[in-house]
Amino acid sequence: MALWRFSTLTASLLGLLSFLFLRNSATAIRVSTVIHNPSPTNLLPSFREAPAFRNGDSCGSKEADQIHIAMTLDANYLRGTMAAVLSMLQHSTCPENLSFHFLCAHSDTELVSSIRSTFPYLNFTIYLFDSSRVRGKISKSIRQALDQPLNYARIYLADILPADVKRVIYLDSDLVVVDDIEKLWGVDMEDKVLAAPEYCHANFTYYFNEAFWSDSVLNKTFQGRNPCYFNTGVMVVDVEKWRNGGYTKKVEEWMAFQKQKRIYHLGSLPPFLLVLAGNIKAVNHRWNQHGLGGDNFEGKCRSLHPGPISLLHWSGKGKPWLRLDSRKPCVVDHLWAPYDLYRSSRHFLEE
Repeated sequence: MALWRFSTLTASLLGLLSFLFLRNSATAIRVSTVIHNPSPTNLLPSFREAPAFRNGDSCGSKEADQIHIAMTLDANYLRGTMAAVLSMLQHSTCPENLSFHFLCAHSDTELVSSIRSTFPYLNFTIYLFDSSRVRGKISKSIRQALDQPLNYARIYLADILPADVKRVIYLDSDLVVVDDIEKLWGVDMEDKVLAAPEYCHANFTYYFNEAFWSDSVLNKTFQGRNPCYFNTGVMVVDVEKWRNGGYTKKVEEWMAFQKQKRIYHLGSLPPFLLVLAGNIKAVNHRWNQHGLGGDNFEGKCRSLHPGPISLLHWSGKGKPWLRLDSRKPCVVDHLWAPYDLYRSSRHFLEE
């Protein structure tokens, strides 16, 4: 694992950031030589600088008061990441207590500079994820975006994050938070390794194919459990329990099995379900209004589910920034637009 630690002292240190804080641990992804390969400037979108968000008087300032949030960082989803980060800062009572952990597949100074220039006061760390760790374990899924190594980085959070991070919220980049993220952070895990909204009304058999359900051994996988679908794009993870319970290996074992006998079609989600479905802490559905990107094939428009909303999630093929730019947005995409910091955005409210 290679990482750069950032402070908020001055933006002039950008050229030296990759050398400021390099460390590894026995459980971390192996250290590799860091080669700086900036993305061509014209390929990365340009963003406006976000306002500075400050803590309220009731906020603590100790290490224990920090809220740890992990996300992947990828040029193709950078616009979504920026909107997600802004939404969390804007709705947080204690925005300076948010500590972001970005997982990146490549050493890219342009991505780093983009985050720093957009959020000069943001507390964040970037970790270089070794894609070779999963490349031989990934099976082709129904959508190419689901096959990217970085999509599997969430499996390795316990190996990547520092030992002093005991709990982390993992979030996808295609969402916005419209409530105080501290409410999700404070969920009572009840001794479970993972907390997320469960959807027990969903047809659970859909997530595995006939080869799985017709196998007399495999179909007993969920015996003694009441398995329900949960979306891995919004999870609270007890990092210590995950590490001590060997959950990374358990997920990898199902990925290896899938390479020998195809039992699912949906990327990194099914192995999570095989290991944890029916044994997680259920969180209120308001924390993942998912599926706003439509299905995995056409990405057709969908309406909001009834009930209160704390997080809007454009899981599925359709992404709000692409549909807005094409001038064929869905109604729900206009809920994402106010958080869009894209400098050339036509649909952002005029200043």
